[in-house]
Amino acid sequence: MSDVRGEPTEVRGTLGTVRNAVRLLDLLADGSAYQQLTDLAERSGLSVPTAHRLLRSLVLADLVEQDPRSSRYSLGPEVTRLSQRYLGRLPILGALSPYLVSLRDTLQTTIHVAVLVRESVVYVDRIDASDGGPYRDSHRVTDALSTAAGRMLAARAGDEVWKQCVASHAGLVDEDPDRLRAEWSRAAHLTSGDEIAVVVHDAGETPVAALSATVPPGADAARVEVIATHLSRAASAAGRTLGHG
Repeated sequence: MSDVRGEPTEVRGTLGTVRNAVRLLDLLADGSAYQQLTDLAERSGLSVPTAHRLLRSLVLADLVEQDPRSSRYSLGPEVTRLSQRYLGRLPILGALSPYLVSLRDTLQTTIHVAVLVRESVVYVDRIDASDGGPYRDSHRVTDALSTAAGRMLAARAGDEVWKQCVASHAGLVDEDPDRLRAEWSRAAHLTSGDEIAVVVHDAGETPVAALSATVPPGADAARVEVIATHLSRAASAAGRTLGHG
C-alpha cells in the first residue's frame, strides 16, 4: 500500500520513522480537531502499534496532545511555537512588511501574503481594511488551486509540485490543466473570486510568495487594474530587498 506521493506506506529505519511521524501530523492537521488512533492508523497505512508508538513520542514532545477523556489525538501547542519561529525568520515577510500597511491605506482593502506549501497555499500575513469584518484568518490554509495566489504560485512551481496540486484538488481544475498552467504562469496578475494576486520573486527570479488584495464589491476593471499596479510595485520593491539581503 502506498501514500499519494508513491512512497511505501510504512517506511522502516530512522528516516522512515520521521516520515511516518510527519504523515501522522499531516493527518491531524487535515482532519477533525480530535481523531481516534484506529482512524489515524488506517488513513496513514501504519499498523496500530506503530501509530500508537509514534503518537506517544509526539505527545511527549508536545507536537501532539491526547484528550484524557476520549483518548483522541490532536496537534499540540509546540506546533504553534515552531510555526511562529519559522514565520519570524521568513525573509519574505521582512521584505514585504514595510509595504503592507501603506498598501492597505492606499487601496482601502485587505492585503494578504501567501506562500505555497506542497499542494496548499498558506496565508502567512494579513492587514485588514477598516471594514474587514469582525474576524481574522491571517494563517488560513486552503487548496492552492482554489485561490488566485495559489494558482499563480502553483503554476510557477516545478512539474512535480504542479502535478501534486492538480492530483490533490480534483474538481478545481475542470479545463485542460496544462493550458491553465501556461495561462496562469504568464499572467502579471490573476483574479479569482474576490482576490487579486501578484507574484513576489527573489533576486534569482524564483517565485517565493504571492501578494494579494481583496477586491471590493462592485469594483470595475479600472479599479482592479489600479489594485494590481500597486501590488506589483510593492512586490518588485520587496524582491529588490530580498536581493540585497
